[in-house]
Amino acid sequence: MDEHVLTSAERGVLTVRINRPEKKNALTAAMYAALANALDKAAAHKDIRVTLILGVPGTFCAGNDIADFLQVSMSNAPGSNAVFDFLERIIMAAKPVVAGVDGVAIGVGTTMLMHCDHVVASEASVFRTPFVDLGIVPEAGSSLLGPRLMGHHRAFALLAMGEPLSAAEALAAGFVSHVVPVAELEERARAAAQAIAAKPPEALEISRRLIRGDRTDVLHRMREEATLFAERLKSEEARAAFMAFMNRGAGKAS
Repeated sequence: MDEHVLTSAERGVLTVRINRPEKKNALTAAMYAALANALDKAAAHKDIRVTLILGVPGTFCAGNDIADFLQVSMSNAPGSNAVFDFLERIIMAAKPVVAGVDGVAIGVGTTMLMHCDHVVASEASVFRTPFVDLGIVPEAGSSLLGPRLMGHHRAFALLAMGEPLSAAEALAAGFVSHVVPVAELEERARAAAQAIAAKPPEALEISRRLIRGDRTDVLHRMREEATLFAERLKSEEARAAFMAFMNRGAGKAS
């Protein structure tokens, strides 16, 4: 496992914690690989019945590390496939996935939630997908699932306009299950995961499969988005946006 992705198992729940607070839990290729491996571990071990994904207090996930995007954009080398490996795993996850979200959930930090079975968010959570602002396109099958969940207009506002959603707005949009006080976030998310883990496993598996339906179309859309995403990473628009983002960050640090 990557040092920034911590795992532990207890009472049928595999807890996966994104733990890179100094970078607001921005994901690197190594972190995506660790997240994919954790989902593989959950699928392979019969004693694990649920995966619980957490961030750190005040930060769930700030999306992909922009420095990695800029490196790909400025080079002729292809980007890592680790992100798409992780997205395939979470789209096709064999067992329930619960997320506990506190603070910022940006980019893939938001879109991955559309594949979770249960999402508990703190009142301080903010969801935003600034794909177009960065010269890129939606990912994780969100261009398909977003309109299904929340309708065209709200999905366009989130995925194309980059407008943020509060926890209450995300609840209304349909990709958050419960909103709780900040102090209760992890306790409530863990309790939900343990309650799911305690269900009769065969009945739960069948019921979940019926509820989720065939995921082939979601997987196909994710791969279509991935092709376009990779093309956009090399675009002048994206390169300029990444450089502007990095320069703003450098200005704040000085």
